[in-house]
Amino acid sequence: MIIYPYTLPPLPYAYDALESYIDKRTMELHHKKHHQGYVDKLNAALEKHPDLQDKDLVDLVKNLKDVPEDIRTEVRNQGGGHLNHSFFWQCLAPDAGGEPEGDLADAIDEAFGTFADFQKQMDQAAIKRFGSGWAWLVLDKHKKLKIISTANQDSPYSDGYEPILGIDVWEHAYYLHYQNRRADYIAAWWHVVNWTFVENTYTTAMKS
Repeated sequence: MIIYPYTLPPLPYAYDALESYIDKRTMELHHKKHHQGYVDKLNAALEKHPDLQDKDLVDLVKNLKDVPEDIRTEVRNQGGGHLNHSFFWQCLAPDAGGEPEGDLADAIDEAFGTFADFQKQMDQAAIKRFGSGWAWLVLDKHKKLKIISTANQDSPYSDGYEPILGIDVWEHAYYLHYQNRRADYIAAWWHVVNWTFVENTYTTAMKS
């Protein structure tokens, strides 16, 4: 469970571990400044609602309509930011990339045709996201794979989806190195996808 007070999770690798695909300075700022900011603001919002402090953040984000109106937007934005980033860091790893294996590979072929077709659809979801947001591979309520895009820090959980893989396309995720070349960042991102984590996430979600 992820409960109050929220803390910044350490990265499972060094800040420079994903170079040359994602540079050290971007990773430092993204993690230490942006993600920490979501954590700090989320803690500030929940501080005045002790009745919510023992609730799992995933449940809060899944049921935003039940969150008090005075902090609902903060939970949506800051809580979504904390969940999205905590998940995103695990989707990445040095010496990674390639293609998934096993049940996930089979499910991707079934849902999208081929892995190459899946990549193209994921790329388009990320590239066409206007402004800031995310592209996701998710499981829907029928346990079927689907590609979606969310704005800002909106979480797939809020729309009834289970995240399996996500790519952050906020400018702070890539601008220092790639400037406005979002497509180049997305192409590089495939080289650091941690398919072991993604496969385990898929397997666990299918059993839940």
